[in-house]
Amino acid sequence: MSVAVVLEYRFSRTPDGRVWTQVAFGYDFLYTHYVKTFGAVRVVARVLDVDSVPVDWIRADGPGVSFVPVPYYIGPMQYLRRRQEITRVLRRAVAPDEALILRLPSVLGTQLLSTLPDRPFAVQVIGDPYDVFAPGATRHPLRPFFRWWFTRTMRRQCARAAAASYVTTRTLQRRYPCPGYTIGFSDVQLPDAAFVAAPRMPQGSRPFRLVAVGSLENPNKAMDVLIDALAQCVKSGLDARLVVVGGGRLQPDLEAQCRSLGVADRVDFRGWLPSGAAVRAAVDGADLFVMPSRTEGLPRALIEAMARALPCVGSSVGGIPELLTPDCLVAPDDVAALAAKIAELAADPRRLAEMSARNLAAAGEFRDSVLCERRETFYRKVRDLTEQWLAKGRPVAATP
Repeated sequence: MSVAVVLEYRFSRTPDGRVWTQVAFGYDFLYTHYVKTFGAVRVVARVLDVDSVPVDWIRADGPGVSFVPVPYYIGPMQYLRRRQEITRVLRRAVAPDEALILRLPSVLGTQLLSTLPDRPFAVQVIGDPYDVFAPGATRHPLRPFFRWWFTRTMRRQCARAAAASYVTTRTLQRRYPCPGYTIGFSDVQLPDAAFVAAPRMPQGSRPFRLVAVGSLENPNKAMDVLIDALAQCVKSGLDARLVVVGGGRLQPDLEAQCRSLGVADRVDFRGWLPSGAAVRAAVDGADLFVMPSRTEGLPRALIEAMARALPCVGSSVGGIPELLTPDCLVAPDDVAALAAKIAELAADPRRLAEMSARNLAAAGEFRDSVLCERRETFYRKVRDLTEQWLAKGRPVAATP
């Protein structure tokens, strides 16, 4: 049995028919997560035809992994212009005899469900539209409506789902309950090579080195808050530096912010780095990992930093409080509190050492060997539910 997985992610396709991704959802991820249980996965996602891709991009398709290309769009206006094309593709996207999984929140998943007959589907809840469209997290005149509509829609989808997995252990489950089978596990991939052997022993270095990892496509990761906090720390006398791993359309604005605050020479924008060793090297060179996000599910970047035994500070949103202790949390958008927390930790090597040991131990719960069993349990359940439905003679031909 194959599975159709709806991803709210954008891919690129070269003239040879190969599908590529810059960072997330590469072939190894898709194979490990879906093909091992279902035998084959068909990814329903936006695909942009391009002449070529950068040399450091990774393949997304391969044996057992194929794509149903959805017409490419970015943002609500482009979506509305291409909505009829998208609907035509989605009507033929899911075979009547395959399992269906929606990774939520998802505009494509919502539209696809409207084209399907009554059939079972599963959801993987990886984010929270209530937080995504919170004040300050999204700058759009229709933000209040989007927050209400997407939150309501996702609650209804989870209520209809035959099974649901959540990247959190309790946070998203409370807001988006599913009456069917549920389980919690993270998407993070942490092989043994992702872990350091022992906690760090900070000695109090100068400069104090910060690192942040995340997309700069929208304000969700709150890099502007971190830059403001860095400027406050420097103004108060702390010799601090910041490395930002990630790219996106907001980077020019953030660079201008750094110049206006006089910290341009203290912030290093690295852009997107290949996942794995390159990102780990950037993280390993820091004294403190900072995640000031305005919205999160259960952030993979934070777990990966914990596996490197790096002390971490984050905002109290989404699943971050499930990973860090209360004394490592600050309220979102609170520049003064974040600056104070950074300065406080920079002056306390002993506490940094304690945080390092605690984070490394906590990250052990996310080793591949631990998560694999829970992940496969969920996929087997989805496969079994679909097979039970098929045995009742319920499938119908896809709408032409």
